[in-house]
Amino acid sequence: MPDRRRFGVFGDAGSFSEAAAMLYAQDNNIDPSSFIYLSVMEDLLAAVGEGEIELGLFPVVNFRGGIVQTAFEAMGKYPFSLVGSLRLNVQHCLITRPGTALKDITKIATHPQALAQCSEYLKREFVHAEQISWNDTASAARDLAGGKLPADCAVIASEHAAKMYN
Repeated sequence: MPDRRRFGVFGDAGSFSEAAAMLYAQDNNIDPSSFIYLSVMEDLLAAVGEGEIELGLFPVVNFRGGIVQTAFEAMGKYPFSLVGSLRLNVQHCLITRPGTALKDITKIATHPQALAQCSEYLKREFVHAEQISWNDTASAARDLAGGKLPADCAVIASEHAAKMYN
């Protein structure tokens, strides 16, 4: 029988953290329906520290972007115990609304780590595009689809988020 512990995941559905949580859940017989999505890093670690969730998964470091500053700041404020770690191969997609041509993109929104990971590509292909830090890659895709970001904006997120949010 799958483990039904409340499992906090940083970010929205479709995030890379969700992909990592799915891997962890599969390896540890945890029911993914127990995932609770928390879009603020401090909220995730506070929920662990206060016993509102039993497990929390969040990014700490990545190969190209270095340490995830918000994670380290939150880890210094809330009690938790490390129970495991995993690696996830992250493959970013540039996502636009249907009908938006690459030449029309003037803004790119995503999590600061994704901006860092894609910095060389962005410098080469979108030198004049404004880079906008967003709370999470998946929420940027959701907000683009929902009209919170303008049509001339692209986002960087996973292929799963692109499909999930059309």
